[in-house]
Amino acid sequence: MTSPTDLTYLQGFGNHLQSEALPGALPVGQNSPQRCPLGLYAELFSAAAFTAPRDGNRRTWLYRRLPSVRAGSYQPYEQPHWRSGAAQGECAAPEPHRWAPLPAQAGDFVDGLRTYVVNGDPDAHCGMAAHLYSADRSMTDRALVNADGEMLIVPQQGRLLIRTELGRMVVQPGEIALVPRGMAFAVDVEGPSRGYVCENHGAPFRLPELGPIGSNGLAEPRHFLVPTAHAEPDRTTQLLKRQHGRLWASTQAHTPVNVLAWAGNAVPCKYDTANFMVFNTVSFDHADPSIFTVLTSPSDTPGWANVDFVIFPPRWMVAEHTFRPPWYHRNVMSEFMGLITGQYDAKPEGFKPGGASLHNAYVPHGPDADAFRGASEADLKPHKLTDTLAFMFETRWTLRPTAFALQTPGLRDERYADCWAPLTSAQA
Repeated sequence: MTSPTDLTYLQGFGNHLQSEALPGALPVGQNSPQRCPLGLYAELFSAAAFTAPRDGNRRTWLYRRLPSVRAGSYQPYEQPHWRSGAAQGECAAPEPHRWAPLPAQAGDFVDGLRTYVVNGDPDAHCGMAAHLYSADRSMTDRALVNADGEMLIVPQQGRLLIRTELGRMVVQPGEIALVPRGMAFAVDVEGPSRGYVCENHGAPFRLPELGPIGSNGLAEPRHFLVPTAHAEPDRTTQLLKRQHGRLWASTQAHTPVNVLAWAGNAVPCKYDTANFMVFNTVSFDHADPSIFTVLTSPSDTPGWANVDFVIFPPRWMVAEHTFRPPWYHRNVMSEFMGLITGQYDAKPEGFKPGGASLHNAYVPHGPDADAFRGASEADLKPHKLTDTLAFMFETRWTLRPTAFALQTPGLRDERYADCWAPLTSAQA
């Protein structure tokens, strides 16, 4: 696999950028000349409506060997465990759910996807789906176009090489990758790999507003890395297209990764969560977990996100006379959590790296019994949480588990019902 040091990147989130795989491939002075340099085809990739406000308008001009319309005819492709839309979820009991790590599976990234929870409707451009993947094979002669949503990929085990129309990204655990809705890409692996995917059907992810924090903090735009142009040799490729919650397959004589130059701001990118500037209290009590938001997909109601991507990285804990783990609470938002490495401070046991949990809207939840007892009796000296990284896909819409998530033997963690803190007589 390509080494991380072999690739170059452009910097910035939402920036207007440009790149050439071959000098002279990018037209000068206009986007769509009568004849493009090097006999290339000009193609506009739009990730927003043409009339979207300038600050939210995303589009990129691609200059490629063949236009993407040369895709051939499609036939249905069966992938029984990839779901989207609330209609394909199950009505589950309004209680917390927890899952063990996804077992290793043979196959590539697409065939290794397993949908755990869904909501919304990709055709209505709202909602999301949370998937886990397990793969041991690269998408050597295959590529995926997801017209239903952008893909936020969160590796937990194994380094990935993500080959997109605009270039290549090496992404490893602790980093995330974001591929725009409708852009072709393929995922290569070095060996057994596992991780999480948020399929965002709503507004594209953006950086959250900082409000009283000011102009600096959380995720810095310059830490988002965008691949540089790279075109692959043509070869027969199976193109898989995701649309209306289904997969379709077409065989074409060329690769969709054939763009020799591009210019725009509808781009894939990657981000190292180690660069996240964490905020926390320096006195007492908790700040809301929204201070850990890396990216947000807004909805039509201000403050109620279609989906937020939130991380819980290494950080100092210094709050005085305060119960430091997350409190017991009920929330208007639904929370799907995963663990990349280490322990999550509210779930020290039974929540393993590669596992997942779901707390739907207004489902009471909070720290496990051991975490509650330990934090209630702890000597409140400053200490640092190290070697840990958890994350959350948080959404305003109720998440429905799939039949796979609810019915696969051994996947659900049945001990979860026994891990809540008992109420003592003094507390009563």
